[in-house]
Amino acid sequence: MPTKKGSVKFFTFAGITVYVHWMWFLVAVLSFQSRTHAYSSLGWNALEYLSLFLIVLIHEFGHQLACRSVGGQTHDIVLWFLGGVAYVSPPQRPGAQLWSIAAGPLVNVALIPVFSLLVSVSSHLGWYDTNPDLYNLIHNVWWINVGLLIFNMMPVYPLDGGQILRSLLWFPFGRATSLLVATIIGFIGLAGLVLLAAFILFVYKDQQSAIWIGIMAVFIAVNCWSGLRHALALARIAKIPRREGFACPSCHTAPPLGELWRCGKCGHAFDTFLTQGTCPHCATQFNATQCLDCGTSSPFAAWIPQR
Repeated sequence: MPTKKGSVKFFTFAGITVYVHWMWFLVAVLSFQSRTHAYSSLGWNALEYLSLFLIVLIHEFGHQLACRSVGGQTHDIVLWFLGGVAYVSPPQRPGAQLWSIAAGPLVNVALIPVFSLLVSVSSHLGWYDTNPDLYNLIHNVWWINVGLLIFNMMPVYPLDGGQILRSLLWFPFGRATSLLVATIIGFIGLAGLVLLAAFILFVYKDQQSAIWIGIMAVFIAVNCWSGLRHALALARIAKIPRREGFACPSCHTAPPLGELWRCGKCGHAFDTFLTQGTCPHCATQFNATQCLDCGTSSPFAAWIPQR
């Protein structure tokens, strides 16, 4: 996943900082080279790429603002060559997760009638003959928005469609099983992408498209593997007996019993609730305790007493 490393700070809006990774500019150059004959001048290519930039940016802000609306934490947005990534931490509840993820594609859905109206107007006014560059730009932007929507809604983890599927499965099957199923489906989709890349390469001899699909396949493979390991870890944690008297302030889950927290200073494992947040080996006091279920770190005093 892209990070702020290798990225340029673009602007900050509503407390959300947008970064543009250097790979985004690389894709811009490649896009201009491959579409030099789409318009009469490169200025129209620049407008088309700017439209792509704005659509992706609005999509990511949809994730961020939806996460805030359910009480989650929002961080940064990073735009890179595979699109954009909104770093959000919604509450560990299926409904909150679902809304935070679905809001991004819903932005693309909302843009469809807007761009469709522009397409209709351009056709009605005969811009195909009088202003072909503007006509082609409007139609191409319509397809860009629809293409991004279709791509993002593929039920392949970690795309939005795969995460929406995971959130829906969370309701009946729980957090660990839903993630496990979503990542398995993601691996199936990964196999399909690999076959598609091979088909395009050997049948159509389109090396550039095959390379892009291959890069996407690698991205999906890395995230599916990480998701699978996380799902298996959650399943193991779920089987551990729980400590009565405390609950995570974020997900309201009781912490597991045992020496499952590791001291960041001496490296020894200990039970933070048994020692009140103090490592028994080196006496280091920790002010925050991480929930092993949702990953949120909260002050020890904030853990909700359960009676």
